[in-house]
Amino acid sequence: MYQIEGYWDVIPKIKCVSFPMRGKMQVDLEDGRIIIVDVARFPSVKKLSMEERKNWCRMDNGFTFDNCDEVIHIEQILGNFQNYAHEA
Repeated sequence: MYQIEGYWDVIPKIKCVSFPMRGKMQVDLEDGRIIIVDVARFPSVKKLSMEERKNWCRMDNGFTFDNCDEVIHIEQILGNFQNYAHEA
């Protein structure tokens, strides 16, 4: 019997959000994956200063910042809502 490889049955959960390089946002998942996206795809985050970006918090399976009106969900980071929608 062989074992299925990869992340088939793993629900992605956000562990940490950081900004390691100019113009990029890094989202670390609890399962060890690291996703780096262009911050320009998230105008509500792009307009925040680097100091404001340090003040983030998890909300369900998403995150937001103290000075931001938006909640960014994991589906927005992974890019395929149909495959990654895990909240009812």
